[in-house]
Parts: sequence; C-alpha cells; structure tokens
Amino acid sequence: MQHAQNRPVRRRTVLGAAVAAAATTALATTAPPAAAAGFGWSDDGAHFVIDTGAGLVLKVSKANGDLTSLVYKGREYQGYGGKNSHVESGLGASTVTLAQTGPTILVTVVHGTLRHYYAARSGRANVYLFTDKADTSVTATRFIARLKPGIFPNEGPDSWVEGADTVIEAGDVWRRADGQTRSKHYSGVRVMDYDHVGYTTGTVGLWMVRSHHEKASGGPFYRSLLRHSNELGVGLYEILHYNQSQTEPMRFGLQGPYLLAFTDGGTPDPALFPAAHDTSWVDPLGIPGWVGAAGRGRVAGVGLRNMDPAHPYTVGFANADAQYWTRAAAGTGAYSCRNMLPGTYTLTVYKGELAVHTTTVTVTAGTATALHTLTITGDPSTAPAVWRLGDWDGTPAGFKNAQLMTYAHPADVRAAPWTGNVVVGSAGASAAVPCYLWKDVNDGLLIHFRLTAAQAAAAHTLRIGVTTAFLNGRPQVTVNDTWVSAIPSPPAQPSTRSLTNGSYRGNNHTFTYSVPASAWRADPSQYNVLRLNVVSGSTGTGFLSAGTALDCVDLLV
Repeated sequence: MQHAQNRPVRRRTVLGAAVAAAATTALATTAPPAAAAGFGWSDDGAHFVIDTGAGLVLKVSKANGDLTSLVYKGREYQGYGGKNSHVESGLGASTVTLAQTGPTILVTVVHGTLRHYYAARSGRANVYLFTDKADTSVTATRFIARLKPGIFPNEGPDSWVEGADTVIEAGDVWRRADGQTRSKHYSGVRVMDYDHVGYTTGTVGLWMVRSHHEKASGGPFYRSLLRHSNELGVGLYEILHYNQSQTEPMRFGLQGPYLLAFTDGGTPDPALFPAAHDTSWVDPLGIPGWVGAAGRGRVAGVGLRNMDPAHPYTVGFANADAQYWTRAAAGTGAYSCRNMLPGTYTLTVYKGELAVHTTTVTVTAGTATALHTLTITGDPSTAPAVWRLGDWDGTPAGFKNAQLMTYAHPADVRAAPWTGNVVVGSAGASAAVPCYLWKDVNDGLLIHFRLTAAQAAAAHTLRIGVTTAFLNGRPQVTVNDTWVSAIPSPPAQPSTRSLTNGSYRGNNHTFTYSVPASAWRADPSQYNVLRLNVVSGSTGTGFLSAGTALDCVDLLV
C-alpha cells in the first residue's frame, strides 16, 4: 500500500495535477500534502485498491472499470447476483489508469468515446464519480451501485419481494399480497426535489448524492428510478439520460461529481449537495471537459410580476448543451442561478410545472447577468371561465388519484375507482375527475353542468390541458349527444410507458374546442352533458391502452 504522509488533514485543498495518460499506473510526483492515516492505493494485479483513510476501501477492476468492492469499517456492501457497480450495465473491456494528486486519487476508465472517473479524497468516506459521454455509442447514461441484500431495510414504494409478490406489468411492476403495488420506478419525487437517495440501518447509511444534472435531460420536473430493493439486492442510481417519459434529446459532455457517501446512519453532509458542493478540489486533476467556478457565470433576476400566490414558481434555463433551474422566491419571484456554463439559454418561468413565460438570456463566464422584473403573460388561468375543473399548473394535482400515481400503479388497491361522473358546482367536483383517462378503462367520462340562458345563447371555447399521453391518446368531445368535435391531432409526447410507471410528466399541451351555441340546452334548469372519449390510432388493453393525463378542463366565458 502506498501512503501519503501520516498526519491529519488541515485544509480542503488539492495540489498538483496529474491524469494518467498511459495504460500504466501513475503517481503524482509533487510532495503530497497532509493526509489521513491509511490513505493510499495499491495494485493487486486485477484491481486498483484505494483506502480513503476514513474506513472506506474500494476496488476498481483494471479490466473493465467496474466498482467491485466497497468495504466500509470492515463490512462489504458491494454486489448482488454476481454483478458489480458500474456505468450502464457494465462497459466491458476498458483502459483503466490511476493517478494521485496530493490528497486525491483519480481512476480513469476509457471505453470507446466514453470516459468515467472514480475519485477518492483523503479522510472522506465517499466515492466521487464523473461520467463523460461524447455520443450515442452508449445508449443511456446512468451509474448503478449494486449493494448486498439483507443489510438495509427492504421497505418503501420501490421495494418488493420477488419470492412472494406478483409481476403485473413489463417485468418491473409488482403487486403485493395486500394489493399494494411496488416498482423501481416509484420514486415519488422530481429531480428538483431531492439531493440524495439511499438507505440507513440507523448506524450506517449509504447514499447516492446526485450531481447538478447540467448535462442530464428532462428538466427540473423529470421523474426517474432512483433506487430499488428486494431480498436479492439493492440498487442506487444516478440517472442522467433515460428514455422513459423523456421529453428532451440527450446531452453530451462531462457530468459530475455525483457520489456514493457512507455515514454513521444519518443523511449526507449538506455541503456535498449540488447547490453547495465546493468542487475546487477537482480543478487541479486535469479532467478533460471540467469547467471550474472561474469559467462559469450566474443569472440573477429581480422578480416576477403576475404570480399566483397559490403556486410555487420555478425558473429554468436550457440549451442543447446544459440545463439548470432555480426556485423563485414567494411573493417577489426573485431568483438566482449560479455555476452556469457560458452560453445563450432559453429562460422559462413555470407556474407549478406549466410554462407561462419564456425569453432568452446569455451567460458570460465570471460575471452575473442581471435581469429586470419579468411580467408573466402566458397563464391560462387568467382567462374568465364559466367553470373550471382543476387548475392550470402543468400537473394533475387536485384530480382523483393524482398524488398516489407518483408512487403506485393505477391498479393499486389504494386507488379510488377510476370511473364515475362529475357534476360541476357540487362539493369536490375537481376531486371527482380521474387524473388519467384510458380508452380501455374509463373512457367516456361525463361532466354535467348548467348554463344560464345568456350563456346557452352563445358559443364557448372548451379547453382541456394534458401533461402527457400514452399511445397518442387524446380527448374527443361530445356535447349533449348532438355535437361531436373533430379528432384533434396528437401532440408530441414520449413514446414510452408513463401513466403506469410513476410519471405524468410529458409535454404540456392544451386542446381547444369551439362549441357552437346550437350544442347547448337552452333550459337553465337542465344539465348539459360533456363526454370525453380517448381516441388513438394505436391499440392496447387495460392500463396500457391509449390514455392521457389531465391538467385542467374549463369552459371559457
């Protein structure tokens, strides 16, 4: 074992710079700074063996770059089913090299055009990871940590028992004996809502701390698998691009650091979270594509005008190369987004998850771009309505089963019946509207409402907002069995499963229908009946038939 000097770490700096450029192991020749006792590395012939000096010893295969061992305080955590932890499902034969730069050890894995890195820092029980994907030669972008079974509790919506539960969909959705459903897809959170995910025994915790996702795809509201557990093993994921309910093209370039962090049972240090992580220690390592703080800029906005106080607002920034987001302050709408790569971005203001304003902004390295107050003009809620079911916020929130569907299958025993009609003006009318409509499950939803004589004498615009669709499902409208709308064209939506795998997130779209006065019932005491049918050119059965997720339904004045 090769060791740095055996004395305590006194400052969080990294000196020197070296990245292995040859296939042989390299050791930085600069005098190493202070390091934790035991910190260092060795080569056992098949692996690089790295001791962090903080109770964590890891091994990286020299053949394929797999993480083959994670021993923390004498206990092995890595591995289930004979599988290692790795990018994708394993890269295969790769060139693997190592370099030490002061108190940081960096392992570089090169597989074709993809480069992956493992970093260990003296005195820290963390594995820092970076992935640099240059093209589509590797289909997705993920790292999966495969952990031994029986260590952490097997609980949560993303856990199941393979020996007892029943598969009900696609090999990855399970029904338990009590009728509840489980899947690795049921994280229940959006990417902007979490900094870390993992498990704890109460005395040991192992966590995946996500990166800032600047080279990921899907935006702040994207939902993806984060972890899973069963009696055969445990998985922790960092998903950077995954073609499941994906709304954006893949981005390329260096992404990280994200990390595996061991703790003594608690959650990770917040200083490791993407918004707070001081990554200046990476600067001297010479990682190609790395852009430190000096090469980045910031956007600061005074505020937003015409906000709805009932909803949170998010400001997103995106171009082909990077994505960022930040929360706007309640009341003023002030916002600030730091550590952005230089470039011109589309700035989008979201009410909830609905885009209500867009503009462009240019970011320059080393400076802050200041923006005056932005006036929101694209909120559909400002249009006067005869009646409105739900709210225009880009989500199915407030509709029947909406909250449950982020962590359960529609067939879950906890779901309220997907059928049933709606009476506008009655108590809980919006909550009676099912959040999802399927051609083979609850087609033909009926909405009953009255109009005054003056309202019935005029034509009106009906709007139906959706958040996503499966198999091009979209609503066709019938009024009082006398007037039938044309079949609308399908908007662009993800082609994969969505409504059954915990995500309503797709591309928000509004269908509009011009209903003539002749369609209404003139008697104010009579109910008008609106029927919503799901139409599609594709076929499917049950919850995998053509369907769509509702955002809002309203009839304009």
